[in-house]
Amino acid sequence: MTTEQWHKLGPVEALRRQPLQQIVLGELRIALSYADGKFGAIAGTCLHDGGPLGEGTLENDCVVCPWHGYAFHRHTGQCCTETTGAVPCFHLKEEGGDLYLALEPATPVVPSARPPHPLARDPERAPGPLRVVGVSTTIMNRQHPRFSTSDYLLEIALAHAREQGGAETRLLTLNELNFRACEGYYSKGAETCTWPCTITQQDADDQMQQLYEALIFWGDVVLVATPIRWGAPSSLYFKMAERMNCIQNQITVANRVLIRNKVAAFIITGGQDNIQAVAGQLLMFFGELGFQFPQFPFIAHSRGWTAEDMDTNVAQVRASVELRDGSCALAGRCLALAGALLRADQPAASTERGGRKAHPI
Repeated sequence: MTTEQWHKLGPVEALRRQPLQQIVLGELRIALSYADGKFGAIAGTCLHDGGPLGEGTLENDCVVCPWHGYAFHRHTGQCCTETTGAVPCFHLKEEGGDLYLALEPATPVVPSARPPHPLARDPERAPGPLRVVGVSTTIMNRQHPRFSTSDYLLEIALAHAREQGGAETRLLTLNELNFRACEGYYSKGAETCTWPCTITQQDADDQMQQLYEALIFWGDVVLVATPIRWGAPSSLYFKMAERMNCIQNQITVANRVLIRNKVAAFIITGGQDNIQAVAGQLLMFFGELGFQFPQFPFIAHSRGWTAEDMDTNVAQVRASVELRDGSCALAGRCLALAGALLRADQPAASTERGGRKAHPI
C-alpha cells in the first residue's frame, strides 16, 4: 500500500452505520454508501448542477441528489435518471478493520448527452414589430367558464395594441396551462434554484415553458390581468410568480439579467377593495425581475368592501366606456415605452449588486 494511491477513510464498523455520507478530502468529494453488506464510492458532485450527492438519499442502489433528484448508481456511477452520463466511481478495500479509498477514479466522468435546454439560450430579441404578451391569472371552471372583468379589459388592451399599435399579440391564460407549483428548491440554497427552472428541465409536459418563452424571448410588453382575491392577486398569479423566482435568482447567483428592455403593466379588477396593495405587489415583483414601467402602469376597478354585488360589478365593467378607453391607453403607453427602449438599444445584461437582493457586503 502506498499513501499516494490510497487514503484511509476510517474504521469499517463506524462507516457502516450510515447508508450514505459525503466525504471531503481536500477538493475531492466522495459519496460513500453502504447497503447489502457492501460499500460503494462515487464522486460526490452531481453532474446536473453540482449538488452534494453524499448528502442525498439511497434508493434502490442509486444515490439521489438532494438538490434536484438526479440519481447515480452507487457502484458504477451511471446515471439512473437519464440514459447517458456518469460520475466517476472509486475502488475501495478493507484492511486491518479500516476502509481505504483509491484516490484515482476507476472510471472517468461521462457528461450527459442531453442537449442544452432551449431556454438556456441567450435572451436575444428576434427582429420584427413590437410584441405584447397578455397574461390572464383568473381561475375558473374550465368546462363552464364565466365572465371575467380583468380578462375582458385585457382582451380590449390586446386588441388595441394589435389593431391601432401594429403590434403582434399573444394571450396566455394560466387557467388553461398545466404547470406544477414551485417545489421550493431555493429553500435548500440559492444555487439550487436554477435557470432554466429544474421542473421545466425535468418535465417535458410542464407548460410554464410557454410563459418563460413569451416573457424572456418573445414579448416586449407584458400585460398582467388579475382579479382581487381577499385583498391580493389571484392564487394563479402567485403560482406563476413563485415559478418565476428562477428568473430573478439569476441576478442573485450569476448577476445575469434575463429581462432586458421589457415593459410591464397591470389590469386589476374585483368586487373587493385593496387595489393599492395588489398593484404594489405586482410592481415590486416585476420590477425585481427587471421590467420597466410606463407612466401610470396600471388600471384598476373595484366596487369596494361594502358593495359585494358581483352582478353589478360585471355590469358596470361591461358598460364602462372609461374602462375600455383606459385599457387602450395603458396598452398605448406600454408600446410607446417599449419602442423607445428598443430604439435606444441599451439592454442591461447585468447590474451593480450593491443594495440589490442578497448583495454581498
